Amino acid sequence: MAKKRSPLRRKSTLIGLGVLLIASFCVPQWVGAKPAPARQMEDLDRSPVAVKVDEGVFVSWRLLGTDHPSTSFNLYRDGKKVNDSPIRSSTNYLDRKGTADSTYEVRAVVKGKEQPKSETVSVWNKNVLSLPLQKPADGKNPDGSTYTYRANDASVGDLDGDGQYEIILKWDPSNSKDNSQSGITGEVFLDAYELDGTHLWRMGLGKNIRAGAHYTQFMVYDLNGDGKAEVALKTADGTTDGTGKVIGDPDADYRNEEGRILSGPEYLTVFDGETGKELVTKPFSPERGNICDWGDCYGNRGDRFLAGIAYLDGKRPSLIMARGYYEKTMLTAYNYRDGQLTRLWTFDSDDSGHEDYAGQGNHQLSIADVDSDGKDEIVYGAMAVDHNGKGLYTTGLGHGDAMHVSDLDPGRPGMEVFQVHEEAPNEAGIEFRDAETGELIWGVPTDYDVGRGLSADIDPRHPGAESWAVDGAWNSSSGGLYTAKGEKISTKIPPANFAIWWDGDLTRELLDHDWDEEKGVGKIAKWDYEKNQTVDLFTAEGTYSNNGTKGNPSLQADILGDWREEAVWRSEDSTELRIYTTTSVTDHRIYTLMHDPVYRLGVAWQNVAYNQPPHTGFYLGEGMANPPKPKINTVRPDNGR
Repeated sequence: MAKKRSPLRRKSTLIGLGVLLIASFCVPQWVGAKPAPARQMEDLDRSPVAVKVDEGVFVSWRLLGTDHPSTSFNLYRDGKKVNDSPIRSSTNYLDRKGTADSTYEVRAVVKGKEQPKSETVSVWNKNVLSLPLQKPADGKNPDGSTYTYRANDASVGDLDGDGQYEIILKWDPSNSKDNSQSGITGEVFLDAYELDGTHLWRMGLGKNIRAGAHYTQFMVYDLNGDGKAEVALKTADGTTDGTGKVIGDPDADYRNEEGRILSGPEYLTVFDGETGKELVTKPFSPERGNICDWGDCYGNRGDRFLAGIAYLDGKRPSLIMARGYYEKTMLTAYNYRDGQLTRLWTFDSDDSGHEDYAGQGNHQLSIADVDSDGKDEIVYGAMAVDHNGKGLYTTGLGHGDAMHVSDLDPGRPGMEVFQVHEEAPNEAGIEFRDAETGELIWGVPTDYDVGRGLSADIDPRHPGAESWAVDGAWNSSSGGLYTAKGEKISTKIPPANFAIWWDGDLTRELLDHDWDEEKGVGKIAKWDYEKNQTVDLFTAEGTYSNNGTKGNPSLQADILGDWREEAVWRSEDSTELRIYTTTSVTDHRIYTLMHDPVYRLGVAWQNVAYNQPPHTGFYLGEGMANPPKPKINTVRPDNGR
């Protein structure tokens, strides 16, 4: 257990008369402030999707973050325009004359001039795209028994620079282990696929990387600004890249009798996303050091890793690798530029002045510019690290299993954090705080492990996001349902798993699973706020969720069509991924969420440890203002596109 610490410790500030004297002579922060720089982001295409529905064909497409606000669209079916006047109020259309044999293309209209057409797409028969997988062969345990493979967490990136996303998928052996468990595990694999099922490459992590939710966190992002995404992760002796090259000593075996890897070198490798080829390998930081420093001596706490992508300079992405959160906590930032992997800084809770940051991490992190300086901070559970590697604040409320960062309360400035905490008793085991300062806005005292929590706008009668939590049994209400102001509005709550923008309104729906013994079937539901009950919208029959009771999809992200999100689940036998898209008509026009920096980084870190849904950097919900146009520069590769 982590040591108990008093709550609400923060970086020191001047108080009293000194503050008044300084304030009286200070120029307001906004006077003469430099505008935030534009961020490097992906150059995406329109990615139209067309689905046969009872009334005809539903078609949707992307509004890009770089589009002029006046941009409108023409839609073509079989080469003929179907709309009488340009479509201005949405980025979807119900074509009542469309058939299953139709083809569609979209053309933007800018200042009255029609732009080149998008790709031509055929019509899906249902609202799901099946992506065939190449499942790894079964393996054998030391005792001769067999283990199998199942598709696990996934991510997306534009690996080849064509403006469309590819899928990167982690294969999890059936003998994978939680860090608290002993035993040898099978090898972990990563695959890359085009959305048509074309298999691009496979890498094997080798015998010196253990299988489990806390060991392999893989980041997929364009780190060097060439318009194509790289893949970065922790590797070891025996890791094989996508071209068949082995990293380090292929014969090394550092597994102890319990199946743990507590000795031997650790590496950080950046791979070419298009080919899986190793680009650069460096010694891994945060370093293992003395394994006992992390909170135990058998490798439970010291072998728990997190990762993320952050714009530490406000312009270009950097890689964040992290280790530990129950006690000792370390984060290291890297740049991958011009073929070189360079360490920027390391944050260590053992360093002088950082002692109060120990034991404050979560099973996940979030990344956002919480102090509005144009540069990203790492919100690491009950603590936050500034863009320069210095401690921003620590609340002292301790470790937790779930956290959400966004503009959850549009009625107050800046972003907020909703987090639940494991330690008990806790004066704010259910916590809603200011994301910049760590100041507690409201909290619910708890004397139990709060196991899961979620924050999303599910009740349009109350401004902002509602928040709720469940206890460590995963199925019991913890406190109730609260507004962004902390008002309790119901003792009944929805499932506290994922939230997804799915139907035609601005409130968020619920992504969950029907759990039966050791299996969960994916589903999407809506909260009936008048009857205080969950109403199922559809069940993804033939699919399974991931990570046991956590019930995660392989991925949730805005990867196709308009701003609503897709849900990706594995099939029961892991021979395919199924990508589900909405067919609900909406008149809400929002740029693709993948051009919102906070959301895009959320998709990147979604596969980390206890998966959490991505959130936007602006308030997206009932009564929202028009979202701010993102300040981004898209990077187009030199490939003729």
